[in-house]
Amino acid sequence: MSGPYWGIDLGGTKIEGVVFDSLGELNVLARMRLPTEREKGYQHILDQIQKLVDSMATHVGVRPEIIGIGTPGTLDPQTQKLKNSNTTCLNGQYLKADLESQLGIPLRMANDANCFALAEAKLGIVKEKVPNARVVWGIIMGTGTGSGIVVDGRVLSGLHGIGGEWGHNFLDESGGACYCGHHGCTEMVISGPALSKYYHSLTGEHLAMPAIVQRYESGNDQAAQKTMGRLLHFFGMAVARVINIIDPDAIVIGGGLGNIDLLYERGPFEVAKHLFNDRLVTPFLRPKLGDSAGVFGAALLTV
Repeated sequence: MSGPYWGIDLGGTKIEGVVFDSLGELNVLARMRLPTEREKGYQHILDQIQKLVDSMATHVGVRPEIIGIGTPGTLDPQTQKLKNSNTTCLNGQYLKADLESQLGIPLRMANDANCFALAEAKLGIVKEKVPNARVVWGIIMGTGTGSGIVVDGRVLSGLHGIGGEWGHNFLDESGGACYCGHHGCTEMVISGPALSKYYHSLTGEHLAMPAIVQRYESGNDQAAQKTMGRLLHFFGMAVARVINIIDPDAIVIGGGLGNIDLLYERGPFEVAKHLFNDRLVTPFLRPKLGDSAGVFGAALLTV
C-alpha cells in the first residue's frame, strides 16, 4: 500500500505509535506514547491501544486503513492466539482478532524483534551500508536475547510463528533452567541479567552490565574480565550457528548489549572460530534507528 503508514509498538511499559507518509525521506506525521499499564489486565491494554490510535487519528486528520503492530511474544499461526509473551496477560488471547474487532481496522502483527530487523533492513543501517542485502538478521541483546530474520524485505515468521527465536536454543549447560521450561538457553547465558548473575557468582556484587563493562575497561577487575570473556566466547558460538544455517548478508545488533564495542571489535573473531567456512565477511552493524526501530518496523508490516 502507499502511505501514510501506521505502526504501533506494544511494549511491557509503553505503547508507542507512529504515522509517516514516505518510505524514502521519513516524514513523521505523528508519534505518540501511552503507558501500557499491563497490571490492569488484557482489556485495559486493548483500550490503551485504541486511545493511542484515536489520538493519532485526530492529530493527522485521517483514520488508518491498516495498522502494523509489533508485539512481545508471537501470534501462533495455527491457533491465532498470542504466545511466549513476557506481558503474560496477553498469552492465550486472540490479540489480533480482538483488536481488529475493537478498532474496526485490519492489522498486520509480528514479534518486536522481527519489527526491529525489518526497520533496520528497509529504513536503517542495512539500507545505508548494505543496500543490496537480501537476508538480514537482527539480534536484540538486553534483558533477553531475541532476533528477527528478514528475507527480501519480508519477515520470516515461520510455520509455528517462531522464526528467529534465537534466545531459546541450547547454548551451554551453565545457563541453568530457563523460564521457557528448557535448560541452558542462549538467553540464560548471554543476556544482560545472565551475565550480571555470572559476575555476582564471582564477586558477590550485584552490578548491571554497564557497570561491569566500565570495570572491564578500567582493566582492574578480574571478574569483569571473565564476564566479558564469557560474553564473547558464547556470543561467537551462538552467532556462528545461525550464520551456518541462514548465512545472512548483514547482522544488526540492537538492545542494551548492542552498545558494547567488544561485540564489533572481537565478536567477529570469536564467531569465525565456529564457522563452517575459512573466513567471515558478514558485516556486524550497529543499529541506526535506536528505540524507533520497533515502531517503524511495525508500520512496515503494512507495506
